[in-house]
This record gives sequence, C-alpha cells and structure tokens, in this order.
Amino acid sequence: MDTLDITLLGKEYRVGCQPEEREALESAVRFLEERFIDLGAKTQASGEKLAVMTALNIAHEYLQFQRSGGFDMPGMKRRIESMSSRLDDVVAQQEKLF
Repeated sequence: MDTLDITLLGKEYRVGCQPEEREALESAVRFLEERFIDLGAKTQASGEKLAVMTALNIAHEYLQFQRSGGFDMPGMKRRIESMSSRLDDVVAQQEKLF
C-alpha cells in the first residue's frame, strides 16, 4: 500500500491508498475541498464546523440519490446510443457534401 499526502482545510494528512486508487482518491480530495470552499463562503463557517456541515450535506445528497433509485445506467446508455446514431447520420450527410 502506498501513502498519499493530502491537504484539507489547510491541514495536511497522510493517507494510505492502493496505487490503482490514487487518482480516484485525489479526485475525491479535490471534490471535498471544493465543497468546503463553497459551503464556507455561503455560511462563513470554518474548521470542524465546516467539515461536519459539509459531511452532512454530502450524506444527505447521497441518501436522496439512493432513495430516488440511483443512476439509471441502462437509460443513459440508450440515450447515448441514440445520440451517437444521430451524430453518425449527420456526419454521413456532411460527408456527401464534400
């Protein structure tokens, strides 16, 4: 297991992570730091209070997402395939012009 040095709310932490999870963990850190900045600007909260409020907001959003049935992957795949087909048709028509 590797370690990764991260900074959240101005404090440095060393966390363990598998090499293949490093990029995802770095993305999570960026996401969380953005949420801290956003909520901190709206509420003027900082430190532990900001961390708890942000965690509560993220947990609430996650639970709402879960209760709504989550992400409709099959539906999204159908929409992507439909858009791809339309794009193929448009590109084919454009190629006939040249």
